Amino acid sequence: MKALVARGDGTLQVDLAEIRDASPNFAEAVVEQRAISLNRGETRALRASRPGTVFGWDVAGIVAQAAADGSGPPAGARVIGVVGGGGWAQRVAVPTRNLAVIPDGLDFALASVLPIAGLTALWTLSVGGRLLGRRVLVTGAAGGVGRLAVQLAHHGGASVAGVVGSPERALGLRELGAEEVFLNNDPDGDRFDLILESVGGASLAASLHCVAEGGTVVLFGNSSDANPTFDVEFYNRSRGAQLFAFNIMYELPRRELAVDLAWLAGQVQAGCLDSQVSLRAGWREAGRALQALTRREVAGKAVLDVD
Repeated sequence: MKALVARGDGTLQVDLAEIRDASPNFAEAVVEQRAISLNRGETRALRASRPGTVFGWDVAGIVAQAAADGSGPPAGARVIGVVGGGGWAQRVAVPTRNLAVIPDGLDFALASVLPIAGLTALWTLSVGGRLLGRRVLVTGAAGGVGRLAVQLAHHGGASVAGVVGSPERALGLRELGAEEVFLNNDPDGDRFDLILESVGGASLAASLHCVAEGGTVVLFGNSSDANPTFDVEFYNRSRGAQLFAFNIMYELPRRELAVDLAWLAGQVQAGCLDSQVSLRAGWREAGRALQALTRREVAGKAVLDVD
């Protein structure tokens, strides 16, 4: 079968090459990929990879071979799911507990963003408890996770604000539910009950300074590759506040993954949740899409169709 394999030369370039076919274990189904959602964490790892490595966490396609133990969806089912790697391939072996069936007619490209970006948005919001009537700040709000989190927080009854790096990146956020949009980590002295933090560096420092008493900062990324410097005494004034380290791979076996994925897919199908796919290309154009993602030229998600 074919797959996108890393060149291993310190760049974001990948080659479409032949690799060994998927070999499932007893509790894995083989899924024929239809769309590949690209994640920023994958691009970071790609630069430091060995030649021939196949990346990819998101799965969106059709079950080509059901699991031998009888678990999971049958052959022919339309599914989305998560793997620890190897998703940038024509066929992927996926643990059946990591799969969810999606509605007929739902575009695979729109569904493909839900396993990593969708679950990250949903689960980071859940760390802070109830959303109704609370103030939520989303840093990196223009990204794939950020745009989904803004929508989910708004639908949950929160008052939502977003932080972006430029006015151009802010386009569309108010329509998704953001009541305020701040530029470059400047929340204007406001206090927030829940802050989703993915930028790191100065952004994390600003988040620690504007979390409310009893509030929570959920750290799930460091796209700036910078370490924060912050006033500890200032942070201590937010009595009862906490900093929560979120890692999607750590959370996967501890959550109702299939249930939550199916719910997210239903929300997209019903038109209640917009996947925010702003770049869509064939997987032979992977290099261009990966470059656009790392250069922050993509507002939302970049998806590759597997032909």
